[in-house]
Amino acid sequence: MSLVDIRGDLHVHSDWSDGTVPLAAMAKGARSRGYNYIAITDHSQHVTIAHGLDADRLARQIDEIDRLNEGMTGFTILKGVELDILADGTLDLPDAILARLDLVVAAVHYKFDISSQAQTERIIRAMDNRHVSILAHPTGRLIGARDAYAVDMERLIAAAAVRGCYLEINAEPDRLDLSDRHAQAAKTVGAKLAISTDAHSIPALDYMRHGVDQARRGWLTASDVLNTRPLPALRKLLKRS
Repeated sequence: MSLVDIRGDLHVHSDWSDGTVPLAAMAKGARSRGYNYIAITDHSQHVTIAHGLDADRLARQIDEIDRLNEGMTGFTILKGVELDILADGTLDLPDAILARLDLVVAAVHYKFDISSQAQTERIIRAMDNRHVSILAHPTGRLIGARDAYAVDMERLIAAAAVRGCYLEINAEPDRLDLSDRHAQAAKTVGAKLAISTDAHSIPALDYMRHGVDQARRGWLTASDVLNTRPLPALRKLLKRS
């Protein structure tokens, strides 16, 4: 696969949380890169340092995205959230608001120091929720700054494949998470992946090339990657029963 196969970015932040620019500007930046869609996935309320959204603020953002989409042709802003997985594996926002979204990107942002068994079960419980579309930066590593948390990746990959939950290759240069080895393991068991930038600014949308390189090292093809699909096919693949 190559960069030209990517049709959109499924993990992007705006100034509604800790991004640097408004929704419309992020959409314009994505469209200028030839994309057909972008998912706005600002942080949920537990990440207070990032000005995470509670249900009321997220509802207001949903309405704003709907208004922006009404004024565009040939490009779509998808409604999403980067949702915290809480310590017990429950989610940071209620199902009622999650049901209004196009996708949910779930992530671990705290309690990195629990046992591998506990961390694995925590994440799998979150993936059990039918609203969870993508598991973001699945090992939590920050290159040169923080080791991956203890987690049974073989079990996690298998659980994602069974549930139809996608695993993220986070293209941010300090993350590159999943690793190429884990990406290849996911492909082997039939788990699908998304390549996303986690961009907090317009220039960071260009991180996508790092994620594509990581996918190529893991022997992924375009058919293994969620966001190589046109929008109608993407929407179908995001739906979980």
